Amino acid sequence: MPAEFPVTEHTAKTARHTSFYLACGREDAPLIVFLHGWPELSISWRHQLPVFAALGFRAVAPDMRGYGRSSIYARHEDYALEHSVQDMLELQDHLGRERAVWVGHDWGSPVAWSMASHHPERCVAVANLCVPYFAQGFAPKHFVPLVDRSVYPESDFPVGQWDYMLFYQENFAAASAAFEANVGNTMKALFRAGAPEGKGKPWRNAYIRRNGGWFNGAGMAPDLPMDPAVLTEEDLSKYVSALERNGFFGPDSWYMNFDANVAFAEKAKDGGRLTMPALFLHGEYDWTCQTVTSRLAEPMRRDCADLTEVVVRSGHWMAQEKPVEVNAALARWLATKVPEAWNAAV
Repeated sequence: MPAEFPVTEHTAKTARHTSFYLACGREDAPLIVFLHGWPELSISWRHQLPVFAALGFRAVAPDMRGYGRSSIYARHEDYALEHSVQDMLELQDHLGRERAVWVGHDWGSPVAWSMASHHPERCVAVANLCVPYFAQGFAPKHFVPLVDRSVYPESDFPVGQWDYMLFYQENFAAASAAFEANVGNTMKALFRAGAPEGKGKPWRNAYIRRNGGWFNGAGMAPDLPMDPAVLTEEDLSKYVSALERNGFFGPDSWYMNFDANVAFAEKAKDGGRLTMPALFLHGEYDWTCQTVTSRLAEPMRRDCADLTEVVVRSGHWMAQEKPVEVNAALARWLATKVPEAWNAAV
């Protein structure tokens, strides 16, 4: 990391929420905000922050609610998307910016998409990794009709690869307990590079309920070697420390608000249609959010007027597995489709 662009730690506090965040780059530079997903942290964007600082941005990555050093809440309903969007508006106000480029991954993606759909005046442009846009709301009832039935026959896999989402709804305590039983093993099992050999085969997330839970119903993750293509020992230690301290209740509760999230989507401006520049990075080997050969990205193409798509040969943890490719795609898109972002008024 260049010495002139150190990553620094900060806190934004309001009466309703506290956001811990990492920042890099000149404080008066145009703002780009990176939003992590499950079960990550602000450090999930460690490969992006110094790069975009060097390109002339104030690059910021918060711990989302329920994670790290941001506020933790005790009710499932506190993790509905509407609350996270309000958190980000307050963070943006704290940073003194009217507009920003928003970038998301996994559960951070519906937050970033919602910033664009509900508050387009605060959004210069929006980019997301792996999870496409659903103007009707981020919920299984909108994913299941798009399942690739050549891979997931309806008779065997009624909800396809989204079976794991329903397990949270039906067995929340068991799901969280399995992750918490050995957090180090959990993170090593989850954070793995994409597997090209998974193409055309049902992914493990489709078997969660029939297996009696995660990890084949064993109640805890197996002890696998860490995958150095995604993590270092230092990264793993930071994830484990945060999740052992806070537990998985908050992260897992993001899966418990689909009805509320659909109701929130109905409040979007212009019926949820996005007109600002949008970028979507497909993970070619992301077998849960399989958008390359399935129909999962079709609603996004319908509802984004200025959409750029790039396929990255990566699994789900794209920003960590393929940082050079992700950074190049983001920088190219910003330079060609969002030139005003480089000189945006602060």
